[in-house]
Amino acid sequence: MKRRVVLALPAAAALSPAPAAAAPGLRGILAEIDPARIEATVRTLAGFGTRHTLSSQTDPVRGIGAARDWIFQQLRGYAENTPTTVALQSFVQPVSPRIPVPTTITNVVATIPGRVTPSRIYVVTGHYDSRASDVLDAVSDAPGADDDASGVAVVLELARVLSRRAPDATIVLAAVAGEEQGLYGSDHLAQSFKDTDADIQAMFSNDIVGTGDPRDGSRPDPRTVRLFVEGVPTAETPAEANVRRSIGGENDGPSRQLGRFVPSVTGPAGMDVRVVWRRDRYLRGSDHVSFLLRGYPAARFTEPRENFAHEHQDVREVDGVQYGDLVEFCDFAYITRVARVNAAAIWSLSQAPGTPRGVVIDTTRLTNETTLRWQPSTEPGLAGYEIVWRETTAPDWEHTKPVGKVTTVTVDISKDNVLFGVRAVGTTGYRSPAAAPQPAS
Repeated sequence: MKRRVVLALPAAAALSPAPAAAAPGLRGILAEIDPARIEATVRTLAGFGTRHTLSSQTDPVRGIGAARDWIFQQLRGYAENTPTTVALQSFVQPVSPRIPVPTTITNVVATIPGRVTPSRIYVVTGHYDSRASDVLDAVSDAPGADDDASGVAVVLELARVLSRRAPDATIVLAAVAGEEQGLYGSDHLAQSFKDTDADIQAMFSNDIVGTGDPRDGSRPDPRTVRLFVEGVPTAETPAEANVRRSIGGENDGPSRQLGRFVPSVTGPAGMDVRVVWRRDRYLRGSDHVSFLLRGYPAARFTEPRENFAHEHQDVREVDGVQYGDLVEFCDFAYITRVARVNAAAIWSLSQAPGTPRGVVIDTTRLTNETTLRWQPSTEPGLAGYEIVWRETTAPDWEHTKPVGKVTTVTVDISKDNVLFGVRAVGTTGYRSPAAAPQPAS
């Protein structure tokens, strides 16, 4: 393998932006995502009355146990005669501020094994628990159609369509519980991955993805979905913080790179992905935070404008205003498009080579050139690498340059003036997210 290449590139080189990842087979995947099935899932989950984490786990028609069993049956059906496995991941959550008694919490997890690099994993979740106005009220109706039957519908539809495919890397699709009580299900799921040193290269939470029309008098936005991505990594160490304060990088953590990647591959889904540079909304959080806490790249999909009368509210009518998270406020065509965005992102990630590891920028001497190095990859289907760069004030990559199957490159551009990244390219044209370099002396 050729190890090093030197490129003489003037700083003003007008290089074209990198093309979006190739999409063999992707359009077929997107076409199979079925709004009728998504509607059926949302209606069925809302029909269990409440899915509160503290509600009945044994009643066959009402409560979180009935929802758990139905989700499990659906996923088992989708996995039949495929390599996909489906498991109930249960644990007992001790007493905590929103858990008054020890409570069994169960995640329903479908795993589609990668056929080439199964150790590389991509995760998508929705939470199937719901709540009423009182977070400890496990009795009142809490249909949770938007929050978050909509996200679970995305997960189930991805499982139905992707289980019949053979991704290069492993895809995990999970309906988690305990989110409303404190992200307990996703916390357990993320820790179970951390305990085995799993290579989670991206995670998406779908939470409140039910409609582009909040019905609050504002203009509907049916073709936009927000993607929240953190800046400074939640799991940043003090040593990493010292480096970042010296060289910048607040906008170049792994989750921000994920935020740049998603819009580059989701065009065929027919949605505008509005990337928001925040971990989440004010006063709120979702299951991606559990993965961020453990150092995994993660982001949250959610609708463009929420109606808070339809979230975390008892079902009631006051002064002509309908409160409650009811099915009638969901738009199944919108959820379908969100599912297609997820499918485009997760499939493109799974078919590309993994994100380059160990990317460093040489700081051993004062020079106006820039030398980048990274660890070699033995992944089958790796065609080579590209370097990308942008002005420090630019939100996205502005220039790209293929450099071949190498592990070192020197370019005639000052590292002091721009921000660099390195991404892997597969033989099919799929690209990984970029990895930003760390200084190395």
